[in-house]
Amino acid sequence: MQGAGTEKDDGEQGTKRFRAKRDAILAAAAEAINEQSAKGMTFADVARRVGLNTTSVTYYFKRKEDLAAAAFEHTLDYLLVMLDAAAEEATPEARVRRYVALNMARLARIERGEEKAFAVLSDLRATEEPLRGRLMAGWREVFRRTRLLWGPAGTRAQTDLNSARAHVLLENTFWLPIWLTRYEPDQYDRVEARLMDVLAHGLAGAEVDWTPTLLDLDHADAEPGRAAFLLAATRLINELGYRGASVQKIASELNVTKGSFYHHLDAKDDLVVACYRRSFDTIAQSQALGDTEGGTHWHRLSSAVATLLDVQFAERSPLLRTTALSGLPVGERNAMVERSNRIARRYAGTIMDGTAEGSIRPVDALIAAQMLMALQNAAFDMRKWAGTMPRERATAMYASTLFYGMFDDRMTG
Repeated sequence: MQGAGTEKDDGEQGTKRFRAKRDAILAAAAEAINEQSAKGMTFADVARRVGLNTTSVTYYFKRKEDLAAAAFEHTLDYLLVMLDAAAEEATPEARVRRYVALNMARLARIERGEEKAFAVLSDLRATEEPLRGRLMAGWREVFRRTRLLWGPAGTRAQTDLNSARAHVLLENTFWLPIWLTRYEPDQYDRVEARLMDVLAHGLAGAEVDWTPTLLDLDHADAEPGRAAFLLAATRLINELGYRGASVQKIASELNVTKGSFYHHLDAKDDLVVACYRRSFDTIAQSQALGDTEGGTHWHRLSSAVATLLDVQFAERSPLLRTTALSGLPVGERNAMVERSNRIARRYAGTIMDGTAEGSIRPVDALIAAQMLMALQNAAFDMRKWAGTMPRERATAMYASTLFYGMFDDRMTG
């Protein structure tokens, strides 16, 4: 009997060791994906991070694509666990509050070294079939359960609004680790409270209406051919991720040769940096035009954001998704994040001035500004959703998630 028990114990220990090593490999893969993107990840790099040889990694995952897919599935499963826990609460606000708290607790554990970050999902669409179909089904389930935090919708308008809310909440989850590095860990509780304050109550001061002016952005470029490259590249990178949008695909989109591509840009990293600069210049121009427009600071802020959402939904010259950052070398990545932070600080200044005049609620302007960056950046992914209704309505409904808060239904009327 004792021998049988020992054999069983050895089997359990073996299973535990197998799972522990597999989990360590997945954590290392997530780290590599977040630094280099899924296509940039290598077995050798993952093996080095966990102190194994490459053969040991291939024992668990036969192909690099299988390892990347497993890391993405781990992220999706983690999100579902948090969403299921949040769904236990009684009201939409309590559910969202629980989800935010669980996510902040996760980031605090990562900061303390008690847990590894999960893989960002920027390369999800760049995976090959049949893995892509399975992963996209998992993402759709995450989105569906996020939307259910607001309960079942009784009307199409309510479904549309809840879809916008779910998208903005998830995108803020993914953008949060980028700017949270500017805060000390003992400030995480405060960040959580201020983040939730904007989600719950929005930015609008008392009795202000949503009447933005769509600003006339100047899309002229000194080199029209180069501008076409940047626009095609931005669209493809947004859809397929940094690695998924190859130089060949970008050239094919424009029906030109790869040689023509290199006439305009020296390397693919240069292309992504140029796309970011064009996007950031577009945001900065919208902010400047909002200030020129005049009126209350609420009007200036809402006009700038509404204009950028209109650009994203129109697809004529979209902004580059910040998820492409993971494909850039560290130096360029940090430079792009710093430019993003400067733009966010300008939003923060407008919010503070609006608070002083009473058109914008007293909020943590720096945190609210980063939330707006996530909102406008991610709007490209909602272009099909926006196409099911008049553009003005789509812009108002999507923006209301932060301008009026996640629990204000006025835009369904």
